[in-house]
Amino acid sequence: MNNIFENRRQTNGKTHVPVWFMRQAGRYHAHYQAIKAKSDFISMCKTPQLACDVTMGPIEDFKFDAAILFSDLLFPLEHLGTGLRYDPGPKLDWHLDSVAKLASLKELAPAEQFFKFQKDACVLLKKTLPTDRTLLGFVGGPFTLYTYVTEGLHDGNLVSAKQGLHDGRWEGFLERLLPNLITEMRVQAEGGADAVCLFDTAAGELSPGDYARFVVPALKHVMTEFKKLCPQTRITYYSKHTQRAHLEALHGLPIDTIGIDWRCDLVETQKMFPGKYVQGNFDPVWLHLPQNVLLENLRSWHKDLLKRGLDQSKWICGLGHGVTIQTPEDNVRKVVELVHREFVY
Repeated sequence: MNNIFENRRQTNGKTHVPVWFMRQAGRYHAHYQAIKAKSDFISMCKTPQLACDVTMGPIEDFKFDAAILFSDLLFPLEHLGTGLRYDPGPKLDWHLDSVAKLASLKELAPAEQFFKFQKDACVLLKKTLPTDRTLLGFVGGPFTLYTYVTEGLHDGNLVSAKQGLHDGRWEGFLERLLPNLITEMRVQAEGGADAVCLFDTAAGELSPGDYARFVVPALKHVMTEFKKLCPQTRITYYSKHTQRAHLEALHGLPIDTIGIDWRCDLVETQKMFPGKYVQGNFDPVWLHLPQNVLLENLRSWHKDLLKRGLDQSKWICGLGHGVTIQTPEDNVRKVVELVHREFVY
């Protein structure tokens, strides 16, 4: 297994905590913008060589320890016939606003064929990445995909989405989505992904009770079936806006790494999941601070984590969410340098 887990990189006899950021290949980065100037977002995702080139940009520039496949979590919805365009944000042609609309969810092609562009990009990345870097695939969590198909977004009151948990839309959507989502994860793993991340950015919009009742069983099914097919591939599960009660509902799921945002405490989360890896979780807005303030924040944060007993051997450093637009590139560079130099054990 790659360095971000057991075989971590060492410098001068010290093992450093690995670091990567969600959205590390994105609009803030000049490398991304140079490719985007000659293409469009969907083409960048669906053209394997372009996806590889975009993914590699932050690895070569900032020296992150993991590369995450450049793609988009909404492609499973496009696969089910909702249409998908970016103007500039994602737009679907229609929304699942009634039970009757379930009949409109129809596969455009077999999932293995539809998601082949992701597999091909992973194959290219495995050939391109240094051998001491980890390749991460990713997909959207079932509930997050459901909020997009019902509402067109993944946050806010989500009235229609929450109503749909009780009127049959949730169950009907899962029947159509889950087999294809598992296939999407499998083709990324077969392409060479060392781990596949499930990103659930809408999870915290639910009460802990509804999350445990509706979302966790779907997650358990996806993860369990995927592990049967790809037992050596790690699973990372990240949720946003969730609290301790949400995370407690995840006990027993075959998750290798728990990703959390800055609202959850890293040390307490490690205690909740002994033996598992925890990923996160400083506020992405820190990257917009003056560099001296940013670096001092990180040093103070790290000192406190160690004082309270953080196990660095089970920690993957990162943001509590994705890199935001207009983040200064040099701040990203300096953070990675600091982590590699000072977050060691």
